[in-house]
Amino acid sequence: MHNTRNKKKLIWIAPLAILAIAAFVWLGGQAVMHLWNWLLPPLFGWKLITFWQALGLLALCRILFGGMCGHARNHSSFRRKMRDRWEGMTPEEREKFRQACQSRWGTAPSPDSKPSV
Repeated sequence: MHNTRNKKKLIWIAPLAILAIAAFVWLGGQAVMHLWNWLLPPLFGWKLITFWQALGLLALCRILFGGMCGHARNHSSFRRKMRDRWEGMTPEEREKFRQACQSRWGTAPSPDSKPSV
């Protein structure tokens, strides 16, 4: 009975998710197109762009500046966790970690360095 209920939810959620993604993409493309066509031709004399060009520009900016999965936001928390872990290690554990890094990747943290924040 529990499995049937999940299937019924999925029947409604999947099409709504697809529609929401399509609406989000359409709104993003429209916003970029209208902002570009409103600002850049009068200011700099650049040409007007189409919806598809705006969508391509949005995707390019996402790739160049935003990353594909948002991993850039997690780097600081990763560094903080590694720094906390490093500071909590005994000298023997640090040496064991250095040796594991050396054998795995061919490099190791220097003996007097701490992971940067």
